[in-house]
Amino acid sequence: MKQETIDRIRKFTTDRDWEQFHTPANLAKSIVIEAAELLECFQWSETVFDLQHVKEELADVMVYSRNLLDELGLDEDEIINMKMTMNEKKYPVEKAKGSAAKYDQL
Repeated sequence: MKQETIDRIRKFTTDRDWEQFHTPANLAKSIVIEAAELLECFQWSETVFDLQHVKEELADVMVYSRNLLDELGLDEDEIINMKMTMNEKKYPVEKAKGSAAKYDQL
C-alpha cells in the first residue's frame, strides 16, 4: 500500500478520534464483518456481481486490516513474507501445483 494511502487512512481515523475504538478485538471483528459483506457480493452468483460493491467491501477489509496493523505495531511486508515462507514449506510446488488439497492431504 502506498504511504500516501496509509497516511490518509490514519488521518481519517485520527480526525474522528476513532483510535479509542480500535482495539485489536474490535478491529478483528470489523474485518470479519466486512469480509462477510464482501462474500455477500457473490452470494447468488460467482459470475454476476456488482464490481463497484466488491471494490467498496474489499476496501473496507483492507482499511480495517491497516488499522489492525497500526494498533499492533506490525509491518505488512514483514508478516506477509513470514506467512509466505510458511506457505511455501507447507505447499511445495512439486506437490501442490494444480491441486486444491490442504497441505496435510498432499
